[in-house]
Amino acid sequence: MKTTLCGIVPPLVTPLLDNDTLDDAGLERLIEHVIDGGVNGIFILGTTGEAQSLSFELRYEMIKKTAHFLNKRLPLLVGISDTSLVDSVSLGNLAAEFGADAVVSAPPYYFATGQPELAEFYEQLIPQLELPVYLYNMPTHTKVSFAPSTIRRIAENPKVIGFKDSSANGGYFQSVMYEMRDRPEFSIFVGPEEMMAEVVLMGAHGGVNGGANMFPRLYVDLYNAAIAKDVDKVRELHAKVMQISSTIYTVGSYGSSYLKGVKSGLSVLGICSDFLAAPFNKFDEEHKDKIRQAIEALEL
Repeated sequence: MKTTLCGIVPPLVTPLLDNDTLDDAGLERLIEHVIDGGVNGIFILGTTGEAQSLSFELRYEMIKKTAHFLNKRLPLLVGISDTSLVDSVSLGNLAAEFGADAVVSAPPYYFATGQPELAEFYEQLIPQLELPVYLYNMPTHTKVSFAPSTIRRIAENPKVIGFKDSSANGGYFQSVMYEMRDRPEFSIFVGPEEMMAEVVLMGAHGGVNGGANMFPRLYVDLYNAAIAKDVDKVRELHAKVMQISSTIYTVGSYGSSYLKGVKSGLSVLGICSDFLAAPFNKFDEEHKDKIRQAIEALEL
């Protein structure tokens, strides 16, 4: 990464035909779709990519084939989050082998770590990685949140070049930005798209927003409006993002409604399969029809 990454970096879904088979044609169409939408990079094997539901071999295939289809046209970030330090290093080595630009790591989950243990984990992990590292805060799934002071401690290593926060906690996000205020080259991204324009107006570097799988141009235009401080345009486009959030992501009474909605939306748009890895299942036709109606109502 020769320059600080900014803009919209979609957390790519992993298109699947079954629990252990990639939808190769769908993956290629999805990559072309987000590139045509003007995104600034691609992030694979994150939460939206269902990484923790995929076998190590399937994650290997996703890295290899994404790198092939992308062919260096945009920065490629690869998630290496795992409960095992050894497997995280192995994923990081694969990412480097196939030409990725950086890796992304959430805290090891299952065992809850204290802040000193969290810092020590990364002080073991990072020297074993070839690529630069983005820290990934996802407390709902990992049971631990990076304290701002822990981020600063870990980022004393120059290989740590950025941070993505999916806590949906605005006060926490601002605390991280304040902690890192003297490091303007340190990329700070937000996951929840409902917050993206607001934090970019306040100085954040961009969004890693799931909706950009479906509608990349909308999120790119919203980011650009926020950078330009065009508040009227921000209001107009942000309303569309909130419409997506309140319709496509809320179909059915599922903990996985967001993910089902994104994948179903991509299927409706003719981009890739809507198969979800176990323990989840794709929407039935009744729910999928609600997604179709929600997309039509967006008038994008």
